[in-house]
Amino acid sequence: LFFLGFCVSLRIWATVGEYKKLSLSAWPSPVVPLGQTVTLRCHSRSPLKRFILFKTDGRRGLPQFQGYYFNKFTLGPVTREHAGSYTCSGAYRSARSDPLQIVVTGVFTKPSISAHPGPLVQVGENVTLRCHSPVVCDKFILHQESSTGHFQRRGEMLTSGHAPADFVIGPMTLASAGTYRCYSSLSSSPYEWSAPSDPVDIVITGRSKKPSLSAQGGPVVRSGENVTLVCSSERAFDQFHLLMEGEDLGRLLAGGRGHRGALQAEFPLGPGIPAHSGIYRCYGSFTRSPYSWSDSSDPLFLSVTGSTTSTCPSTMEPHTTEEAQLPQAHSCTWYIFLGLIIAFTSTSIILAALVCHWFSTQNHVAIMEGEPMEDRTVNGEDSAVEDVIYAHLDLGTLSERRFTPTPLRPVHPSTEPIIYEEFDANQDHAEP
Repeated sequence: LFFLGFCVSLRIWATVGEYKKLSLSAWPSPVVPLGQTVTLRCHSRSPLKRFILFKTDGRRGLPQFQGYYFNKFTLGPVTREHAGSYTCSGAYRSARSDPLQIVVTGVFTKPSISAHPGPLVQVGENVTLRCHSPVVCDKFILHQESSTGHFQRRGEMLTSGHAPADFVIGPMTLASAGTYRCYSSLSSSPYEWSAPSDPVDIVITGRSKKPSLSAQGGPVVRSGENVTLVCSSERAFDQFHLLMEGEDLGRLLAGGRGHRGALQAEFPLGPGIPAHSGIYRCYGSFTRSPYSWSDSSDPLFLSVTGSTTSTCPSTMEPHTTEEAQLPQAHSCTWYIFLGLIIAFTSTSIILAALVCHWFSTQNHVAIMEGEPMEDRTVNGEDSAVEDVIYAHLDLGTLSERRFTPTPLRPVHPSTEPIIYEEFDANQDHAEP
């Protein structure tokens, strides 16, 4: 009987002690967006069937919740009044659980988050995550989502005004890699947060040998041609990632084996446009470690230039694209060459005509300046001033004929030889 009573007393004290071991949890998360629901569960190792839920903190009061014969409490659709600190206790002789903070998000506009110097980090390096809010908030909270989907708070910082908050993560390890988001809040309302920022993935690189990156058809393509980049590796990665100057263009499962047995993946970019021009790199990784990538491939400089369509007229209509491109290219070249010939010939003719006209004008002026004025003067004197008697001498008879003086007029050259003689009118006889 003594030993039986001792065992029963131990059992009773153990049961009483278990009553004090209560805990409170939230599913799916204690961070709840506006309008959604959350389930609070009070855990106990004792066979308690009645629990009471208390809201112990918060800017707005909320009446206590009481559950009968179950340990689950569903809140929602949540509002700002549901934000606060909660505890639970058993109906008989049990202390309350540790407080659980229920945060309601979406109360303020979401902030922005950026990684400096970039989201790709080597092991041991540091990365700074900067959070900035478009509204006045003096509190920022940083959350991390691991590869298993578990969220944890990585930091909390108070600022002033519109000042951003900088969270330094590092030295970087595999546990530090993951998806990060930040929230903004007011210190006066610690359980009311903004909507989450857009995610930023912090990835560790250099964990394995680098792949190689190439472009089908070469790194220089014409606008409109299909562009496909190929990332291949000697190691059997099951994921490849293509980045254009730090911007992730997506991830693709390995498409098959290429030359020499290397796994490869193709990234079709579609018809080439000038926006495709840039520097590309690719990485390899495994699905079991999405935040651990290989070393970067060598950079690929892709250039999209020109156009595949020709504006030159064509006299033939080939049936295939290959047939069309070649005649159009030759036709365009011949039209350009013919245009240059015509322009050169026209310019030469115009210049030659101008030179000939210039020389002709100079010769005409020189002739006019050097021609004697025989048709206008005689012996340097004006014929209209003097009275002159001209006699036409017939050599056969030597007879004298007298003419009335008339002004000198221009005469046209004659084929017959004519001799003119001047006489003095005051003399009776004149000698030839």
